[in-house]
Amino acid sequence: MPDTTIKCTADPAPNPDPAPAKPASAAAGAALLCILSMSSVQFGAALSEPTMAVYGSLSTTWLRLGWAALVLALLVRPRFRSYSRAHWLAAGALGAAMAGMTLCFFTALQRIPLGLAVAIDFLGPLTVATLSVRRARALLWPALAIAGVVLLSRDRAGWVGEPLGVLLACAAACGWGSYIVLMKKTGKLFAGLEGLSVSLIAAALVATPFGLAQSGMHVAAGQLAATAGLAILVPLLPYALEMVALRHMPAGSFGILMSVEPAIGAIAGFIVLHQPMGVLQIAGTLLVVAASVGAVVGAR
Repeated sequence: MPDTTIKCTADPAPNPDPAPAKPASAAAGAALLCILSMSSVQFGAALSEPTMAVYGSLSTTWLRLGWAALVLALLVRPRFRSYSRAHWLAAGALGAAMAGMTLCFFTALQRIPLGLAVAIDFLGPLTVATLSVRRARALLWPALAIAGVVLLSRDRAGWVGEPLGVLLACAAACGWGSYIVLMKKTGKLFAGLEGLSVSLIAAALVATPFGLAQSGMHVAAGQLAATAGLAILVPLLPYALEMVALRHMPAGSFGILMSVEPAIGAIAGFIVLHQPMGVLQIAGTLLVVAASVGAVVGAR
């Protein structure tokens, strides 16, 4: 007997899930967050020069970390009791890197120009970017960035900066490289900005002995007021932007993109601190911008 079953074919059901974000759009958004972060860091560093000159770099940096930790903890309300040992280790390591990086960097600023300090500091993210390169042609962007950093570090008289300031900037570079790797790891372990909040608390605690030693165990009301505003520019806003950006881009691409920071530092030093930009500094700025654009396009 022939089969008389009627077979109905229905149209495929529409996919209820929204289309995923395009990788190019995610990369562009992450790059924009990085640019905003770097601008906040460099103009915040330039604007903090008068406060550091009066109260000292270590004391000022400690209070800024403290203010940033307090504000973010009130906003995020981290769930301390829910964290595992891995959470605490990651946040503690990131906090130590933050404290070391910021203490060394802002102390270096009192001894060498802002553009030079940032140029040396950039060696940290540049190392992270270079170690992550898998194709030989991608080494072009770190090479361009290095050339730009070298030009930013020169003037007509030769190399700029006193030895101790250069040494402190190198220590800050080590902290910055560690910060990139640890920030990405911490961002994956914690939800939202909870990891950043716990890390900032750890950073403030690490910086406390240095800040108290320089302030002589006494903090003036004027210093508290001045550092409260500066804490928004550095470190609260840039750290939050970078944690979000690192969730959408590789650490290597982030490291190369940071090559824009020496250029922004030179511009901030020129605008805020009236530190001159010669032909070499302008050429260096163009090279690091080119390196960052190439890195972002390559990542996409």
